[in-house]
Amino acid sequence: MTSSLLTMMLLCPVVALVATLLLPGRHHKAIKIVNALCGFASVVLAIVVWMQYDRSAGGYQMLEDYPWVPTLGIHYTVAVDGAGVVLSMLTALVFFTGVLSMWSLEKRVKEYFAFMAALVIGVFGVFISLDLVSFFFFYEVAVLPMYPLIAIWGSTRKEYSAMKLTIYLMAGSALLFPGLIALYTHGGIGNWNIVQLAASGNFEREFQIFIYPFLYIGFGILAGMFPFHSWSPTGHVAAPTAVSMLHAGVLMKLGAFGIFRVAMTILPEGAAYWAPSFALFATIGIVYGAFVAMRQNDFKYVIGFSSVSHMGIVLLGLNIWAAGGDAAQAGLDGAIFQMFAHGIMTALFFSSVGFIYDQTHDRDIRHFGGLVSQVPLAGSFFIMAAMCGMGVPGFASFWAELLVFIAAIKTFPVLGVFAIAGLVFTAAYVLRVFGKAMFGPRNPDWEKLVDIRVKSVAIWPRAILVGVLLLFGFYPSLILDMIRTAVAGGQ
Repeated sequence: MTSSLLTMMLLCPVVALVATLLLPGRHHKAIKIVNALCGFASVVLAIVVWMQYDRSAGGYQMLEDYPWVPTLGIHYTVAVDGAGVVLSMLTALVFFTGVLSMWSLEKRVKEYFAFMAALVIGVFGVFISLDLVSFFFFYEVAVLPMYPLIAIWGSTRKEYSAMKLTIYLMAGSALLFPGLIALYTHGGIGNWNIVQLAASGNFEREFQIFIYPFLYIGFGILAGMFPFHSWSPTGHVAAPTAVSMLHAGVLMKLGAFGIFRVAMTILPEGAAYWAPSFALFATIGIVYGAFVAMRQNDFKYVIGFSSVSHMGIVLLGLNIWAAGGDAAQAGLDGAIFQMFAHGIMTALFFSSVGFIYDQTHDRDIRHFGGLVSQVPLAGSFFIMAAMCGMGVPGFASFWAELLVFIAAIKTFPVLGVFAIAGLVFTAAYVLRVFGKAMFGPRNPDWEKLVDIRVKSVAIWPRAILVGVLLLFGFYPSLILDMIRTAVAGGQ
């Protein structure tokens, strides 16, 4: 069973896609149930993978390797280390809760869930692939469904947002493709295996320094890297609830994971050379994203720019690891932990905003007030997501940010000071939203708002996400032991 666990997990969204395509479009409930069951199955399998992973051994485990295009040395090769285990769990949780969050969808249900399942297939594939071609294939599978999901089911300049997102992400892919070809041809080992290419020793320092920016920027665009980030908040605003959850929750993590798994693993000398420069851009992203979020009036724009800031923390942690030194492991631990914590947090954020938007069709913070007294349960979920965004102790993001900021002070002291200063802006925009929308006088226009019912489907995705944030907030060792042991062994 163990040898096929990863493929079984990957097949969950595949089954969801095939079943959705086969079911008649008018059977909305059946389509939703099938996708929910497949999402739940992926969570169960992700838990089994987590439990089966041998932390004492570390490294890549549960390996499956089958020839795909033997004449070109392309294989279906999948395995996970600690990072892959953690991010596969993130994907499964966001997939399942995303389906539940769209339970009330009635517009073109069949097409929506088909595209959503396709996106999840790509995300799972990236997190478990060890072959560069397979990795890139799944990477593109994950990116492409975003266009129809936003253009058809989105709002607020949805066609413009979908096109902008697609152009940016295709530009990133245009940088990646020649970089990956260069790795294969220069590696000279006759295959695309990431681990074997990293161990080959065929990449001299000058080659690494030249090629590394192609891979870092190519992947970094999807990670919301400053200054190539503007597609992300725009896409957040236009996307429907579950797509925003997947977009910020897992899709942006593909970019950061690609930097870690491909660029930094295969080209460590290039990563070390460029680490100070890219750490600077990451720090600018932290401060800039938080500052701009403080000036936004649209709920989703606030969350979108906060994601740029939080993903800057991820990229800063990765560059600390690439730079080496005593704080390198702490930087990597914090970066991967932040990927997970931010993914769960933003999924909760967007599901909470989506619940309010579905009733009001308004996201302007200035048009609300006293939401906590009007819809106490929905407002409480939003507040808990916001507290996690601020890095309040007791939530998962606290430990992730603490690790990265301590490592930054040790490795890049000046950048570390500026990154920590970004927390001031983070607190400012969160408190601003609290003051304007959650508390204060109630707006009589929304007196008919209906709160989340305790016995409804709507409460489950929010409750699950809050539970995960609190679980790893109070017991961070559950995830840190997985990351630290596995990644150290894997490298």
